[in-house]
Amino acid sequence: MKIEMIFECGPQGADKKVCEYLARQIRSDLQIESVTLDNKPNLIIYCGEATAQLLKQGCDHILIIWDLYPAWREKKTKPCLKEDRESIYKSLQDAKVNLNKISLICITEELEAWLIADGRAISSVLSTPSHPVTIKDRKNSEQTKNPKKVLNKYFQEKLHKPYNDRHDAEKIVRAMPDLAKIKKCESFTRFQTKITLEN
Repeated sequence: MKIEMIFECGPQGADKKVCEYLARQIRSDLQIESVTLDNKPNLIIYCGEATAQLLKQGCDHILIIWDLYPAWREKKTKPCLKEDRESIYKSLQDAKVNLNKISLICITEELEAWLIADGRAISSVLSTPSHPVTIKDRKNSEQTKNPKKVLNKYFQEKLHKPYNDRHDAEKIVRAMPDLAKIKKCESFTRFQTKITLEN
């Protein structure tokens, strides 16, 4: 099965790296290609055009994946999932694509909500032979405000350096011994369900 994933990040973005890795953990026979549109406004505007082109190339299914909160946060502006979905669907409809081959995955609030759900993985990444670290799972991690800030605090306290999503997110997800913890995240279970779809 061939799927395409469209992201709001750049070519080396954390969302792309983590989701591609997880998709292959869920289903090893996948052929995966990804399109990166750099930021959320671009994803909303250009996802229809990108999707239409991918479907012409014979893709079986397309996942459009974005964080509810973009990498930058404005205190006065609270994002709205309903508005995001409506804008994305408008872009898709304007491009006249087959919506049956499209799935939308919004991560609440952002990718790091999946990562902080598994304290085992974070502990493994932060530990050294001389200084083992134990981080607890974050329950209801998708309800955590600014999960990236939570991870940054762990990294600053334990390694005395900031969390870098481009490098550290993939390390954390690869350190997960299984997917049991992140299955508690609703947006991840939706991702998993769409990955296992047969077309």
